[in-house]
Amino acid sequence: MNVIDSTSLREDIEAMSGDKPLSERVYASPTDYSESPLSEALKQPVLLGLFLPIHHGGWSSSHLPRTTDWSFDYNAKLTQKAEELGFDLVFGYSTWQPKGGQGPTRTEAGLDAFIATASLAGITSRILLISTIHVLYGPWHPIHLAKFGATLDHISKGRWGINVVTGHRAYEHELFGWSQIEHDRRYELADEFVTVLKRLWSETENFSYKSQNSSWQFKDAYISPRPLYGRPILVNATGSDAGITFAGRHSDIVFITSPAGGDIESALSSLPAHTERVKQSAIANGRQVRTLLNPLIVVQETEKEAQEYAQAIIDHADYESIAGRSRISSDAHAWKGHQKGNLRHGVGSAIGGNVQLIGSPEQITEQLLQLNKAGVDGFQIAFYDFEPDLDLFGKRVLPLLKQAGLRL
Repeated sequence: MNVIDSTSLREDIEAMSGDKPLSERVYASPTDYSESPLSEALKQPVLLGLFLPIHHGGWSSSHLPRTTDWSFDYNAKLTQKAEELGFDLVFGYSTWQPKGGQGPTRTEAGLDAFIATASLAGITSRILLISTIHVLYGPWHPIHLAKFGATLDHISKGRWGINVVTGHRAYEHELFGWSQIEHDRRYELADEFVTVLKRLWSETENFSYKSQNSSWQFKDAYISPRPLYGRPILVNATGSDAGITFAGRHSDIVFITSPAGGDIESALSSLPAHTERVKQSAIANGRQVRTLLNPLIVVQETEKEAQEYAQAIIDHADYESIAGRSRISSDAHAWKGHQKGNLRHGVGSAIGGNVQLIGSPEQITEQLLQLNKAGVDGFQIAFYDFEPDLDLFGKRVLPLLKQAGLRL
């Protein structure tokens, strides 16, 4: 792609939009700019991300001793190491836990994903920083997030983005004083919210808006400075029809799960059709998206050592946390094919992750290669013991990924 003059691009997009309704307007994306950090990352055959453990316990419900820690200093160190290794992006999940919690190892402490990830901008220079934000909680006002997002876009020089989350846990809606919003209705509201955000980020004049479907309204809004590359990066996680439709309209990257379960064989059988469906949704809107899967990788020098490591995690399973997680009232579609009560695979796993990859460096490389052939464009990796496991992955797996053509 040739370098595009940002002023000309904005004029072209405004000309294409004309007087179309807000929902039909065309807006600039970071991928429209060849020099944007997102465009640079997408030059890699496969995206590589790190799923930061910003909450106590990370992804795994086990008491096996480890260094993994929710603190900002620990996660900052991980991010800098990931950037050094050439990783393309980082983000952490977001949850609003009551005391005692229902997540991994009874989440007692955790950082806010928006603030923690955005704070990494000052200590990094290349890696993309994605903040998970529940856009329907609070409630957020689009002007707040438009201004905050434009500011972070400039601070990070175009490296910051939003993982748009609508919230599937009933207790979180109740925390903010509501009954749970129906699943597809949440995506209708999120679609409106993000469409308004994109207009605020692109408008060159004052913009007024009154929603027919929500409480969002404003008069003479103007966001300055506007983002450097059209808008910040947009991500969402989904497995539902409504979520995939939303992704096709808005997202640059779509965070998916294996529809059939967390073991590698089930994932490989179900992912080709699923990833194609996600990508076709974007094509129908004249766009492209990349799919991103979250494997938890248990890697050791030999298969025997890796299997022993995985078994040790299971042997120290935090049953109270796993039981609490299974009691969560949720209408999420993405995990429907995952087993409950299986300590190795699925939503009740002691190991964690959407898919569990266990083996030697050569076996992990082969599994990632197979997942890529199944339509997965990138991997947002988690580990059990993040610091030493990331170090081993960098030393032993990354060179093999390059040899396999998955990384440049």
